[in-house]
Order: sequence, then structure tokens, then C-alpha cells
Amino acid sequence: MARQEAPRTAQPAEDSSPAATLARIRAALPSLAPSERRVAEAVLTDPAQASELSISALGKQAETSVATVMRFCRAIGLGNYPQLRLALAAAAAHEHAVGGERPTPGTDISATDTLGDIVGKIIYNEVRALEDSGAELDIEVLGRAVDALAGARRIDIFGVGASAFVGQDLHQKLHRIGHIAFIWTDRHAALTAAALLGPGDVALAISHSGETEDTVEPLQAAAERGATTIALTNVPRSTLAANADLVLTTCARETPFRSGATVSRIAQLAVIDCLFVGVAQRSFDATTVALEKTYGAVQRRKRRQSPRQTPSGD
Repeated sequence: MARQEAPRTAQPAEDSSPAATLARIRAALPSLAPSERRVAEAVLTDPAQASELSISALGKQAETSVATVMRFCRAIGLGNYPQLRLALAAAAAHEHAVGGERPTPGTDISATDTLGDIVGKIIYNEVRALEDSGAELDIEVLGRAVDALAGARRIDIFGVGASAFVGQDLHQKLHRIGHIAFIWTDRHAALTAAALLGPGDVALAISHSGETEDTVEPLQAAAERGATTIALTNVPRSTLAANADLVLTTCARETPFRSGATVSRIAQLAVIDCLFVGVAQRSFDATTVALEKTYGAVQRRKRRQSPRQTPSGD
């Protein structure tokens, strides 16, 4: 059953940072029509060049119509084509100022790359994902998610594959400061847990695509039972987002070689850290005590290291 209220997603502000425009375009890619996606890809390939093109020239480059370019502008929250050109020019200037000799955005690993090339590309793309996700993260929605988690009777986290590891990280952090939290990575177990939720509980589902059935179904079940639902996804128009009260978005684009959730995982972990620190801050003193207790419990289990003996010389 779909939520009665539309999920809150990040809305482009008039004073958005230059990086935010390109981040919105990357985030919108999966939900764009094929012709609109060609416009997006043309823009992302060379923002500086695209900012100098007329609307008809950009349409021709993307092998589509002027009307499609206008629909693309509206899809990313811009009212007209001149606004897109200004935003692209600012984004290109920003990338030139901070980019230096870094790799081209989105470049994949090739068979001829040196190990140094691989390191450079991975670090660049992960830093870009963090910057873009930070630029697009809706602070008001994040605050509401923090409030919901901080006051929850129990918290159930759903995720499979790489998203499960991200969910396990949040579970461990919340559990360590005294919150009743569970992580479910099996579909049947997740549905069983969701059946026991109700008002006052929180269900948080993590999926890069937002279309993983093993994650969508438990969130839907939790929503039907009145729990507050939170989605963490890279696609704000996804099925997962449509079934959530609160939607937190990442902006990470996986290239074919790195489709095994590398960049997306880093972006998800960053948002999870923001959530956790926000929750921990709500009860600062109690959190500090809990962290000290749990740290002490682990420290006692570590093997005592005796000072290394100095050779006697004989």
C-alpha cells in the first residue's frame, strides 16, 4: 500500500552550490526517459561546452528535440534553459577550480590503467560522491529522520547485498549507545520483523537503486502497520522512496567496472554517519557514558602486550 503523503525529497534551492546541479543530474539519470537521459549524458560529459550551446544545438548533440531539453530542465528542478546554462557554467568553473589534474568524472577502470591510475580514479569518484551527496542531502528531512530514530521504541533496518553491510554499520552504532535496533538481511526475516512494528517504531530501508524487492517489501509492510519509514537511496523517484515517509538520497554513479557497489557504499556510509551522530547528539551525556562503557568492555578483551625484553648480550 502506498503512503498517503508524498515522500519528502530534496528540492533544488535558488542558491544551490555549483556542484549541486551536476549532482541532481546524476541522481535523476535512472528515472529519466531515454531521450532525456541522452541530454543528461551530454551535459555531464562536458558541462563547460554544454553551457555554451543554444538549446537547439544541445538537442542536436543529444539527438533529440528542443522540447525534450526543456523537459529535462524541469526534471532536474530548473524552470528554463537559460537557468541550465548558467548552472552548468558555474559547475564547470567550480570543477576547474577544485579539480586540477584529477580524472574525468565517471571514468571507468580500463585494462591499461596503472595501479596509480586505479587509485586516482577510485579516490576521485568516491570524493565526488561524498561532495555531491552532501550538496543534495536535505537537512530538514535529515533532521526529521534523526528525531524519528532518537525517539523510536525500536528500529528495524532492511538491506541486502552491499546495502546490508551499511545497515549493519548503523545497527552496531545505534546498539552501542543503547538504542533497540535490529538489522535484517533475509527477506523472510525482514517481513516477519516488519509485521511486529507499529506506531512509535521506525523502519529504515537501504537500497542504491530503490527497486530491490527484498528491501521494498519489508518497508511496505512496516508502512502498512503504522511505523515511520525512512528510505536511503540514490533514486528519489524509486519504488522504495514512494513507500517512505522520509527519503534520504545519495548521489553516487556506479560505472560498469565498479557496479559492485563501491562508490555507492561510501556515499551511503556517509549519510549513515550523519544520522548516527545526529541521534547521538540528542542525548549527548548518556551517549558519552554508553560509548565509554562499551569501549571499556572491548578493551578488557584485548590481549595484554608485555614490554619487549631487551637482549641480555650473552
